[in-house]
Amino acid sequence: MTAIDLGLPGLGGLDGVPTADQPQKAKDYKSDQEVRWCPGCGDYVVLNAVQSFLPTLGLKRENIVFVSGIGCSSRFPYYMNTYGMHSIHGRAPAIATGLAVARPDLSVWVVTGDGDALSIGGNHLIHTLRRNVNLKILLFNNRIYGLTKGQYSPTSEEGKVTKSTPFGSLDHPFNPVSLALGAEATFVGRAVDSDRAGLTSVLRQAAEHRGSALVEIYQNCPIFNDGAFDVLKDADSAARRIINVVDGEPITFGGGELAVVRDGFGLTVAKTADVAPEDVVVHDASDLNLAFALSRLSTQDLQHTVTGVFRNVARTTYDDAARAQVAQAREAKTPDLAKLLHGNDTWTVAG
Repeated sequence: MTAIDLGLPGLGGLDGVPTADQPQKAKDYKSDQEVRWCPGCGDYVVLNAVQSFLPTLGLKRENIVFVSGIGCSSRFPYYMNTYGMHSIHGRAPAIATGLAVARPDLSVWVVTGDGDALSIGGNHLIHTLRRNVNLKILLFNNRIYGLTKGQYSPTSEEGKVTKSTPFGSLDHPFNPVSLALGAEATFVGRAVDSDRAGLTSVLRQAAEHRGSALVEIYQNCPIFNDGAFDVLKDADSAARRIINVVDGEPITFGGGELAVVRDGFGLTVAKTADVAPEDVVVHDASDLNLAFALSRLSTQDLQHTVTGVFRNVARTTYDDAARAQVAQAREAKTPDLAKLLHGNDTWTVAG
């Protein structure tokens, strides 16, 4: 099988072999396994969205791999008719990194949850992002541990009453987007499971990105945290809460009645009629400081929630650099192993 030359312009992050002569459909990405999530789980929507847009990428299924950790979301690879691996708790990014470095012909995806990624897997996540490994990371955030039956997670809001915090959580939660931007991820996005169009748009842009792409997906857990994001799904309240950003466009929402404006070094929300048009912030996905300020507009109570692509920039990927280094070492004709072992930098230890 011949891999695409990754140096060709315009390919972005779409590694693999095009299949323009063999069009695929969503059903081609559905495995023969029974989907076993709870009725009403947001994971169903994400699965359907991924299965629907993957055929449009021009890749063969055997050139796509899904790697997951542990959790409800981590059953994802079973339901995809691609290669996949259900790996170790929190370690999916590490395993996927090895795969991305060794197999440049593959499009590698990581599926994880807020507990898997941000608790035991926190270090693996941030180092993958800072290294800019060519991976697409889907972080399903339901603000609870679902598989282990309802303990609070690293994204549960302060005061959250759960089985492990009967008097309310004392922890201040992570903001996954802020965390990813702090690690200087080259692509960071957010979507809500119920917004199929918005979710598909962010996923597509992540797929086209070459480098680490993290997409946080607000996802409902109907058993242990039902209705956590209902205010973002009700048409009346969502319009005044969801701030969807598009690169190059002024940031307005609420039917244009509200706008995002500068407030010192940060951002705030104002009525559009009360500010000059030039004071409305225009989104720039290459501006790290703006992306971080936008991430801080998203509050625990969901009064304001920014969705869309926060950051999208190009930077050398870890896997490309690693392969180039190996090639350079080979060209330099490094001394063979025996000479290295018996050279001047060896010594004998008395028994």
